[in-house]
Amino acid sequence: MFKALVLEKNPDFTAHVREVDEDFLPEGDVTVAIRHSTLNYKDGLAITNRSPVVRSWPMVAGIDGAGTVTESRHPAWKVGDRVVLNGFGVGETHKGCLAQRARLKGEWLVRLPEAFDTRQAMAIGTAGYTAMLCVLALERHGLKPGAGEVLVTGATGGVGSVAVALLSKLGHQVTAATGKASEGDYLQALGASRIIDRAELSSPGKPLQKERWAAVVDSVGSHTLANACAQTRYGGAVAACGLAQGADLPATVMPFILRGVSLLGIDSVMAPLALRQQAWERLARDLRPETIQAIGALEVPLSGVIDAARRLMDGQVRGRIVVSTEG
Repeated sequence: MFKALVLEKNPDFTAHVREVDEDFLPEGDVTVAIRHSTLNYKDGLAITNRSPVVRSWPMVAGIDGAGTVTESRHPAWKVGDRVVLNGFGVGETHKGCLAQRARLKGEWLVRLPEAFDTRQAMAIGTAGYTAMLCVLALERHGLKPGAGEVLVTGATGGVGSVAVALLSKLGHQVTAATGKASEGDYLQALGASRIIDRAELSSPGKPLQKERWAAVVDSVGSHTLANACAQTRYGGAVAACGLAQGADLPATVMPFILRGVSLLGIDSVMAPLALRQQAWERLARDLRPETIQAIGALEVPLSGVIDAARRLMDGQVRGRIVVSTEG
């Protein structure tokens, strides 16, 4: 028997930590002893039932996990290997990693870089891995240090925090947009050179605005993304990876056809293995241990995840929430 955060709907929704057995696990060719997981925005939506994230019931929550292989029928993995899992519908259609044990598909797993322990990996989690995917996409587009200001929206969130740290470490001038004025010191410690109020971007704006940003990392969507595109400089790029404000995009084609702005869609869930490996290798190179600790300073036991999910959805959390499966 082992502990798992189980979501059920029969017919009313419930979320609780309880003991389950091996028969409760789904099909898969690799079993992992999960040492640490984390709480992402998508996990928060599922655990609080604020959005129809879960599509198979009952479900074990948790789209991220890091731990050690205990059983394997997959040729790439053997007992004792350290692995990290992000996405692939885990926690949505396949029982996830907010549990002491998970059964997964070997092709979903990435070898955990030697630079990280499982706690550090989950302080990064899908949010940090997504931020790295955004940075890689902007670099493929041609972004280089010295090109101009790079805007990061939702800057105190998981994606935003890691994006600020990564871009600053790589030599970019970072402007952080946040609705939490009290978090200025935190963002400056991560490397933000300037902080603006998210209200500057969150209301309807003109189709074309003053050119400000060489590039943008946006995890917010809606009017924020539309305004970011409208303010991006000629030939710049916007990496879009989230919808914290909304899934709509109330924009025009003007920035794209008059300024050559590129809108780069970032998908972390089904990204191919080679790109995942590249992202984790770069995270191991470009994130300092002290930065990871600052971003993932909050740790909760498995028993505290439901309360933490409510606080996350109410906007009361900065950075990342690491979950220890021991409690």
